[in-house]
Amino acid sequence: MTKIILADVQPIYRAGIARVLSNEPDLHIVAQCSDMERTLHAVTTFPASLVLFSSALQPEWQRFTLLLETMGSRGIVIAENTEAASTFLQMGLHGVLFRGSSGQLLVGCLRTVASGQVCQPVLQENAMTSSEDSVGIRVRERLTPKEMRIIALIVQGCKNREIAFRLKTTEQVIKNYLRSIYDKTGVGDRLELALFILHHRVLAEAASELGATMEREETARANSLSQLDESA
Repeated sequence: MTKIILADVQPIYRAGIARVLSNEPDLHIVAQCSDMERTLHAVTTFPASLVLFSSALQPEWQRFTLLLETMGSRGIVIAENTEAASTFLQMGLHGVLFRGSSGQLLVGCLRTVASGQVCQPVLQENAMTSSEDSVGIRVRERLTPKEMRIIALIVQGCKNREIAFRLKTTEQVIKNYLRSIYDKTGVGDRLELALFILHHRVLAEAASELGATMEREETARANSLSQLDESA
């Protein structure tokens, strides 16, 4: 049984990986972490593990790789599509997966590293640009602005109630929109939707940009209301 520590800032992505690995009896997740502090604690608690972690956690690389070595663990980084795999391998990590990697590639990489080898990413994975993602482009063109806002919030891990609150509508309306989104993307549930979005760079970039825009809008709105209260 191979112990796996999973650390990523995106809860929906952790859930997706957990679903993939639930079908692999030899790969067992012993800890899921959302930040670096929890990750460091898990590494010391579960020695001799595979540590699958996101580069977005931004660890102190030298300290982290030394800790992995001390605990007899091996590290696999989940890199963003714009990052270079060679950079992480030069740091002493044992594998690199890009954010949009398939479940098959994920399982293969984990088993490769567990066997004592180094897992280098498939070159083609990082070669596809947004303009080459024909499926992502087609789907993006079919989605309405309201649907993209819902998708951006789903990728952030929001539930229907929170989405309805933030978009000033009802849960039933959100459910209706989700049925339309599922039809357009060809997925069966919100987890599959989030993983589909993350796998297609043009959609992932659009969702990320829109999510950041919504955060700025909400912050500006809150500040404006606060100023009105102070002047009243």
